[in-house]
Amino acid sequence: MNGSGASFLVRPKWIAFHVLVFAAVALMIWLGFWQLRRLDERRQFNATVEARIDQPAVPVEDLLASTDDPSRIEWRQVTATGTWRPDQIVWFNRSQGGIAGDNVLTALDTALDDGDGVVIVNRGFVPLTAEVPPPPSGEIEILGRVRIPAARALGELTDAADGPVTEVRRIDLGQLDEQIDGEVAPVYLDLIGSIPNVTAGDPDPVPAPTLSEGPHLSYAVQWFIFATAALLGWVLAVRRSLLVRRRPETVTDGPDEQDGPGSPPSAGDAVTTATT
Repeated sequence: MNGSGASFLVRPKWIAFHVLVFAAVALMIWLGFWQLRRLDERRQFNATVEARIDQPAVPVEDLLASTDDPSRIEWRQVTATGTWRPDQIVWFNRSQGGIAGDNVLTALDTALDDGDGVVIVNRGFVPLTAEVPPPPSGEIEILGRVRIPAARALGELTDAADGPVTEVRRIDLGQLDEQIDGEVAPVYLDLIGSIPNVTAGDPDPVPAPTLSEGPHLSYAVQWFIFATAALLGWVLAVRRSLLVRRRPETVTDGPDEQDGPGSPPSAGDAVTTATT
């Protein structure tokens, strides 16, 4: 490729074409590595859940006393004994098994802080078409899964800050602590089972998370393939333009040659060249 024959590659139209192609390739490569990072995060999450979720259940007060960092005990199974408070909070915009509905949050008076402690328990899922059932009366022993409230996402709507809330978009234990008498535990529990047993009229307990790697690896491979295809299309487009310039020039009075053989390919030409 001599200097004069390739000089058209630095014309403004071709420079714009180069920038567009390489910017798209860079974006595709970044998206591919982003999917690989998400895959690594997913694998770490799966490993954490697998290491904790099947450990023997212990009393919730003992587990909380064993650490100052609640995130280190998330997904552990715990037991708690106490009585349900009658007031409940609806965690709306939930789904389970492909059905839209709500989760039911209920405060359990238990043995935390010398009997003055409260644990928020997600009793489970209720479809939108069903009424929220009241909690059973009397003493109950539950088996639950420790959970940490999710942080508020950027741009996510917040719940009302004044007055007691009866419906929430997400669990905020600090907010609930302000409206519930007693010391609220720094974690909440997903109910697994109880004695007396959960009945058909109670909310459906939330299942354990599905531990799969998801589609991240296949998405990463697809982005890398797209990047390779874009680079290949660029190479073929440049090669075709060079070959056209090296052919003997023919005289024509038609308007088709107005851009000359040194113009960058159109979108249709690039696709045709990359597929031939």
